[in-house]
Amino acid sequence: GEMITLLTSMNTLVKEAQKAGHSHLEAEVLASCKARYQTILQAGWQANPPDPPDTTPKRGRRKQSATRNLLHRLDTHQEAVLLFLERFDVPFDNSQAERDIRMLKVQQKVSGGFRTLPGAQAFCRIRGYLSTLRKQGASLLTALELALAGHPISPAF
Repeated sequence: GEMITLLTSMNTLVKEAQKAGHSHLEAEVLASCKARYQTILQAGWQANPPDPPDTTPKRGRRKQSATRNLLHRLDTHQEAVLLFLERFDVPFDNSQAERDIRMLKVQQKVSGGFRTLPGAQAFCRIRGYLSTLRKQGASLLTALELALAGHPISPAF
């Protein structure tokens, strides 16, 4: 709960800094956020110690709790988790990326996959083109009509 609160408050700080016209957070604020992140991680590790070793020998790694797995990922990938604090062009969440691949997964689920590799490539090319134009605010119907007439809109980079 504390980590969720911290991450959402960090996101709010970044949004406020962007609204104020800043391109980055002040060094003291950034250091404070990272220190608080580390403090919460350490408290999480202390509150979730590893299970005592099993007396029966088993092969492979020991299974850990979901909480310890999450702590491990938050600790190991701290730079990636907090990158939105240092680079304002990095989004706080990955919702857009999930929305971009959703149609592909729906297509696979409905039809059971693609019959040919060229068909899958064409589907992905069209979806990527439309997704890019949607993000740039272009009219999708107009873009499709122009593309089919041989005059595709070139997305801006």
